Amino acid sequence: MKPALQPGRLLATRYRLIDQIGAGGMSVIWRAHDEVLDRVVALKVLAPSLAADARFRDMVREEARAAAQLVHPHVTSVHDYGETVSPDGTITSFVVMELLSGEELEFRLTEGPLPWPEAVEIAAQVADALAAAHRLGIVHRDVTTANVMMTQVGAKVLDFGIATRIGAPDEDEDGATFGTPAYVAPERLDGAPAQPATDVYSLGVLLHETLTGRVPYPAETWEELSAALADRPPPTLTEVPGLPPVVAQICLRCLSRDPADRPTARQVATVLREQMLPADPQAITMLAPTVTLPAVTPPPPAGSAHGGAGSGPAAVDASAAAAATGAPVVGVPEAGSFTTDAQAPRAGDEPSNGRSWLRPVLAVLVLLFGAALVVPALWPKNSEPPAALPTTEPTESPEPTTTPTESAQPQPSPPPASSPAAPPPPTVAPPTQTTGDTLVEAASRLEELIGSGLADGGIREDVGLDLRNEVRNLTRAVSLGEGELGPGVARLREKVATRLREEGLSPAYARQLDAAITALSAARV
Repeated sequence: MKPALQPGRLLATRYRLIDQIGAGGMSVIWRAHDEVLDRVVALKVLAPSLAADARFRDMVREEARAAAQLVHPHVTSVHDYGETVSPDGTITSFVVMELLSGEELEFRLTEGPLPWPEAVEIAAQVADALAAAHRLGIVHRDVTTANVMMTQVGAKVLDFGIATRIGAPDEDEDGATFGTPAYVAPERLDGAPAQPATDVYSLGVLLHETLTGRVPYPAETWEELSAALADRPPPTLTEVPGLPPVVAQICLRCLSRDPADRPTARQVATVLREQMLPADPQAITMLAPTVTLPAVTPPPPAGSAHGGAGSGPAAVDASAAAAATGAPVVGVPEAGSFTTDAQAPRAGDEPSNGRSWLRPVLAVLVLLFGAALVVPALWPKNSEPPAALPTTEPTESPEPTTTPTESAQPQPSPPPASSPAAPPPPTVAPPTQTTGDTLVEAASRLEELIGSGLADGGIREDVGLDLRNEVRNLTRAVSLGEGELGPGVARLREKVATRLREEGLSPAYARQLDAAITALSAARV
């Protein structure tokens, strides 16, 4: 019998089928060409045997609606939903999604468990995606390694095909439980209503599998799952080399039999990201007390060369500034990147001339293909942070800026505070020193900046909505004592860096947002 779908067929007068790229129990995935927008997309087509049932078509439509609400860097974007009727009366129901390039996490694990930092990063990204879904009242119900795609921009959660609203019954018309048995929470065997805690259990299984290469309770059927839960001892992670105890603890909490004992997806993401930061020098710098180093520090000790052909004044200044602030010496901020000694600026590379802009641009291009982009390092030295407030109190740093001519001359020591000498040129305090702001005031400034970006097109609408929600959730949680400012600030920084890589906001607004986030981190709670 001739198959219902073939390459070349046109669905809904718009989507031309190219080839089949995947299949599941309920649907087939096709690569297709959108002839209206001239782009290649993925079509998830409901199996013909199910498409005749209005209930299953409604389920596919609800999947599209649920996933379309989620605008998140770690959730697959949904573009459209459609239905077509063939001359013979056959109904074809399909969801149009972005076509991803990468491999499923399930295939990645066929080579064995992942190094724990990589496993933690993937789980944190999945937890972020689930937290976004839970905020909208959506439960995924089928979080597995087969439903996580590894792409160039990180993990992407796939297949909201059996997603439902929080509190919805967790049974089909035959009384069977949806999902993949080895990832299903124990309470779902009893048909309990869908809750975010069921996704968190599946997240714990996923993290356990990426760390060890196996699921905690192997099962192919519901009967095997019931037997495994009854007979097997609680899982442990003691065999994972170098795994931080806090990661093992949060994973085992996710696998708690009692849903009330499990953390939220947001809490899991926060804990895991905190463990990622110490291993990432860029992330450490992002959380340093002062992220923008002073322009000029006091002159080097007598006898040292300054401005000679073999000297590196910018590197010396950065080292001295780092020593004064407690920040790690990772490079010179005006270079726009983290440098090694071999890459350190040479004498004569003054930040006030045109060449200082070349290094940040080149560094940004390199970092876009790296592990992460550190927005604070993008600050040009001769730019003023837009969100800073002037201060009348003396600041420990920065010092008065100098011209190229002045930097070539021996510099006297700064006069004491009581000296009648002429005051130095006015400076603008870095955002981290706006300690007079309350948390609400700093958050309001950040939201105003987001609003400005939305108004002039510097920030994409979905990005602005995401950042605003993150700021408001953080402000509320900290004000009520339900969360801490530090992890929330780190999460905001990461969102800005991610959205910059995705071209969801301009580099100029990325710098301004980072300054405002820095001010938020120093606000009075």
